[in-house]
Amino acid sequence: MENTEKLKNSKEIVAYLVEKFPACFVAEGEAKPLKIGIFQDLAERLADDARVSKTMLRSALRQYTSSWRYLHGLKAGQARVDLDGNPGELLTEEHIEHAKQALKESKERVFASRRTNTKEKDEKAKKPRRPAPRKTEKADVAAKPKAQEKAPVAEAPLVKVDAATLKVGQGVRVVMGKSPVAATIKEVTKDDVQVQLQTGMMLRVKSEHLVL
Repeated sequence: MENTEKLKNSKEIVAYLVEKFPACFVAEGEAKPLKIGIFQDLAERLADDARVSKTMLRSALRQYTSSWRYLHGLKAGQARVDLDGNPGELLTEEHIEHAKQALKESKERVFASRRTNTKEKDEKAKKPRRPAPRKTEKADVAAKPKAQEKAPVAEAPLVKVDAATLKVGQGVRVVMGKSPVAATIKEVTKDDVQVQLQTGMMLRVKSEHLVL
């Protein structure tokens, strides 16, 4: 009997896509650039597939195309492929540069996080144990006014858009990497928003990633 149990997460869906469309999706090595609009193609081909929901499919596709190995594969002279592996249009210079920048920022975030964690562990290991305070010391500590502590200065928050007011043609900024990127709304759906960056690249993002 055919297995009709729904796939539970993006990892399972990507593995399923690799199995169903091996000429398009790969499990290891540099991934092939995907045809623009391939989500619609997938939605049509998997319309009768009870194992895959459109919401999970879109999330899995977003995860696949933001992975390091996919961004590594966006190089000059590479052609985008459809679900059957047929080559289409060549990658534009704008898309290649955007992929390089996205890959650089993603790696910087990961390496910065690792350095911070390592530094905190080293400092914790080097920090000598503080002896238990005597009773008189406890009284002195309690007597110190907390008002002397300086409160951290909060940064001005970004103004998030109201999802209910979004409309096609509206100018917004997409929170990507270290700074928001200017974009124009092209489509608003129940699950997400399709925007076009100034480079021409089309992206689908959640409304909470949009700011003014």
